Amino acid sequence: MDLFDYMRSATQERESPLASRMRPKTLDEVVGQRHIIGKDKLLYRAIQADQLGSLIFYGPPGTGKTTLAKVIANTTSADFRQLNATVAGKKDMEEVVKAAKDSLGMYGRKTILFVDEIHRFNKGQQDYLLPYVEDGTLILIGATTENPFFEVNGALLSRSRIFELKSLEKEDVKELIYRAIADEQRGLGGYRAVIDDEAADFLADVAGGDARAALNAVELGVLTTSRSIEDGKIHITLEVAQECIQKRVVHYDKNGDNHYDTISAFIKSMRGSDPDAAIYYLARMLYAGEDIKFIARRIMICASEDVGNADPQALLVAVGAAQAIERVGMPEAQIILAQAVAYVATAPKSNSAVCAINEAMEAIRDQQAMPVPVHLQDSHYKGANALGKGIGYLYAHDYPNHYVKQQYLPDGMEGRVFYRPSEMGYEKQISEHMCFLKEKG
Repeated sequence: MDLFDYMRSATQERESPLASRMRPKTLDEVVGQRHIIGKDKLLYRAIQADQLGSLIFYGPPGTGKTTLAKVIANTTSADFRQLNATVAGKKDMEEVVKAAKDSLGMYGRKTILFVDEIHRFNKGQQDYLLPYVEDGTLILIGATTENPFFEVNGALLSRSRIFELKSLEKEDVKELIYRAIADEQRGLGGYRAVIDDEAADFLADVAGGDARAALNAVELGVLTTSRSIEDGKIHITLEVAQECIQKRVVHYDKNGDNHYDTISAFIKSMRGSDPDAAIYYLARMLYAGEDIKFIARRIMICASEDVGNADPQALLVAVGAAQAIERVGMPEAQIILAQAVAYVATAPKSNSAVCAINEAMEAIRDQQAMPVPVHLQDSHYKGANALGKGIGYLYAHDYPNHYVKQQYLPDGMEGRVFYRPSEMGYEKQISEHMCFLKEKG
């Protein structure tokens, strides 16, 4: 490192955001994640013993993935290199691999490569690293907010140990806030700032487990608040805190786990006839900016899949809501969606249609498709009668109750039942009506 690099590094460290400056340098400074870095846990022991294999850190933003990598960098005797997958290319990886080979060959020293946002690497880039991870040239540490089982190559996963980081608890975030306010070396201690307990409590709560969001708000508050005339200190009150973090942090990546987990909970709540939970998850998606057309599609599917003929109106309500939101738009569309969600959630439930089509599809897959019975075949074209098509068909409306018993399924499938109406809602009437017709027929 030359003088200019040193000066640039020193300036960057001094001027970097509070959340970056306050990154723990040792394991003992790390807050939260006791389930993986408690003193009796494998990862803690491996870091302390400097005996790491390849790792994948997976979890929401602000939970300490990069922090743990930095801690490892400070404790390991191996060379430590870092790449950010959003900007790194093949040339960068080739340089790291060359340096790792040189270090291993000349000094017998391993190289740890930390790849931040590893899910951003495409398959080819991930495949490039594989042989060097496999032969020990590189120890890979990847960090990702996406589910690694979806976004990281299976071959890399099989050679790595996956650690899932959880959102920090409220008390963990509060501890970080107080630490940042008091720290004179890396934090805001030099500003003579104090934070009210209720302000710290509020910031820790609205940060939603994201330490970075909380610390960014604290820093903004300290840098923009005037000193008190009485004691010369900067006071971070609840009012100041509310100004510094205008909106509750909602982790909701539309292509990631939060998206799928939330929509799953939304559908299951409607299916489970819990309108309160369903509307809560609706609000959560709307607040995070989810596409209202996507939400409407899920309501329509639920109306058919989980309500079905127990209340045929549910699908009409859902379809009507889907059409209405496209004409109205937000914010009023949220009212329309809430109405549809409430209707579907409180409607009687039946999945008889799902079972029926699944069984029918299974029958098609498992046995050869038999010919349509001759009397049901089309008889409207010239020469059809000569082939016997349509002969013997009984027109239902010519009979009492507009019903006549005849064979509709192909030969060999007579008596096969696919649709079994439930005893819920309108389907009970359907069931009774079908029994009546068969008795009379």
